[in-house]
Amino acid sequence: MRDYYGNLLAGERLLRCYELAPPRIRRYLDAELRFVVDRVRGSRRVLELGCGYGRVMKRLSRIADTVVGCDTSQESLLYAKSFLAPRRNCVLIRANAAQTAFRPGSFDATLCVQNGISAFAVDRPQLVTEAARITKDGGQILFSSYSPRIWEERLLWFREQAREGLVGPIDESRTGDGTIVCTDGFRATTVDGAEFVRLFEGIGLRATLREVDGSSLFCFAVKGAGQLAGTAGGGSIRPALPHL
Repeated sequence: MRDYYGNLLAGERLLRCYELAPPRIRRYLDAELRFVVDRVRGSRRVLELGCGYGRVMKRLSRIADTVVGCDTSQESLLYAKSFLAPRRNCVLIRANAAQTAFRPGSFDATLCVQNGISAFAVDRPQLVTEAARITKDGGQILFSSYSPRIWEERLLWFREQAREGLVGPIDESRTGDGTIVCTDGFRATTVDGAEFVRLFEGIGLRATLREVDGSSLFCFAVKGAGQLAGTAGGGSIRPALPHL
């Protein structure tokens, strides 16, 4: 499969995907973001896993003291640096979301939204475990994927992206049941509630599921003291690489 989010869907091209979003998808994106803001309001240090060009970070920078975003795409991070200027409370790090170099308990809230858990193509249990490791006791861990109720609009959005050459042509014969397949091998899947619960409970987190706006499915938890060995304490932010 081609490296979409590392190269092809990075920076300005990633922004273009959001500019193409139909009205129902724009409503979904706004509702998802408002839910995140409400959940993490009051958190001092917030981390977004898979920050892209900074869309979510920009909103979070209004309510948190420090917002850190990590991504594997150098192109997206460089674009985010410009997109987020002149905000001084945003830090950008190039890192694999499933294997960061942050100290345990570095963040008050760690989030991975807009179906990042599927889009990253990393080991999902490892990703959730890492999110819990770097979140402090009493801090929040939030993940989101698509609700099946927005399937038609989501597929329409991908068809628009395919028409612009941002992704490959949709393979209609293999697309369905929440999975979008392109002829060049790209696959866009989702995570359902049962899988979210297994992932969270597998590391001792009490998962809460919430469907928002009939479009996104959230799974979130408050990390309790002693739930995950070696994660207690506040710690400090130690970036994997110097920030941009």
